[in-house]
Amino acid sequence: MSSITIRNLDPAIKERLRVRAAQHGHSMEAEVRSILQTTLKEPEPRPKRNLYERIRARVEPLGGIELELPPRELDRDPPRFD
Repeated sequence: MSSITIRNLDPAIKERLRVRAAQHGHSMEAEVRSILQTTLKEPEPRPKRNLYERIRARVEPLGGIELELPPRELDRDPPRFD
């Protein structure tokens, strides 16, 4: 087992920890252990990127992509309901 020492802990945080430990019927040490185990039990998943971000990350080192866009055509006249 390892042990750690936490220095310069804000007294207000220590008091909140003491109260929380008492509410759960634990010692402060056991409460800290529980908090750490709950918080760090699984690695945080990497943020998911959308398709655009993944494609951009893949082609950006190559200089990007230039696309030729076709010219826009005029919209047709809206229908008349005379």
